[in-house]
Amino acid sequence: MGTTNEGHGDGRGPSDEEWNRFMEQAAAGEGSAPREPSARARMVTERLRHQQDPPGWRTGPAWQEMRGRGRRRRRLKAALAVVVIAGVALIAVRPELVIDRITGKTQAREDARNAGPLAAETARPTAPPPSVDPDAPTLQEPFRGSPALQWADGAAGIELPAAEAVGGMSQEKVADALAKAKQFLVATNLDPAALRGERPAAALALLDPKDDETSALVDKSLAKPGKEQDPLSLITRYNPAELKLVGDVVKVRGRMWLEPGKEAGQANVLADFTFVYPLVKAAAGADQVERTIVRREITFSIADPRKWEATAGRLWLDTYRVDIANSACDVYDGYVHPAFDADPVTGATPSGTPEDPYDRSKSIDATRQEGCGSVSRS
Repeated sequence: MGTTNEGHGDGRGPSDEEWNRFMEQAAAGEGSAPREPSARARMVTERLRHQQDPPGWRTGPAWQEMRGRGRRRRRLKAALAVVVIAGVALIAVRPELVIDRITGKTQAREDARNAGPLAAETARPTAPPPSVDPDAPTLQEPFRGSPALQWADGAAGIELPAAEAVGGMSQEKVADALAKAKQFLVATNLDPAALRGERPAAALALLDPKDDETSALVDKSLAKPGKEQDPLSLITRYNPAELKLVGDVVKVRGRMWLEPGKEAGQANVLADFTFVYPLVKAAAGADQVERTIVRREITFSIADPRKWEATAGRLWLDTYRVDIANSACDVYDGYVHPAFDADPVTGATPSGTPEDPYDRSKSIDATRQEGCGSVSRS
């Protein structure tokens, strides 16, 4: 018996071999059953079993913690899936967000937006502005994709040269003529009321009343616009029932300079400026922006009233030329008419070599074409 107890004293219980022997003896009618381990043996066995199993194995708190980690992983995967789905949907709706970044257009756009304004133009350029990414304008960025993005805003772009005595006219009178020439350009090309088609009374008040021919032509063109009497020759206008300006900025670039007149006692103020107008349809919800570019070359003259028929402090319009890009060729109602995608194709078809409306390296006469020309960019 002692041997039997010692044999089981290790706490392991009867072995398979002992049980088999017991079963054989029982079948033969002899032997005794193996004894169960003592309480001490069971305690030792239980302690050894816990030492062999990993801590927390299948215990409640650890199992719940593992399930919590699993739920968190599933939630994270779900959140990532939502982000991926949203990104795919955004790309499907606006693929240019990815395409622009891949092609470098996003960086080019940012560079153009951060570029500083151009220095004032003091002489005729020798070449057109460099090409820029042909980005489509938007309501938020109406000058995007245009060289005019770096041009001055509005009246700030009409800079005056230093006044000096010219053609027998004193420095003081020349300075006054320069200031009035700028006022005329602002009133006929930048004033919001004039742009909406109202009569530019402030500009007309600067003209010499003794120049009957010009005054009569301007009045007639405003009252009854037509091919031979078009107010666009001097005034930029759009029909507010059809169009509206995007924002309140018109981009301007050009220069003004002085020359002696044809005779003593005469002086000329010459102006060559390009104005860029971002326009949108006046209809609710319209968002396509089109730019119309208007270039004007005007020679204002002043004369000594003691020698010539002139009114002191008033301007004569000696010559004026205009070139309008992106406006209907055969419409003479006194308003500009840029082309929009939704507009039906009517009227004359543009032809000839496309001209760059931003090119200021040549005079208007040198670039003028017969008929309805086309532009290379707007």
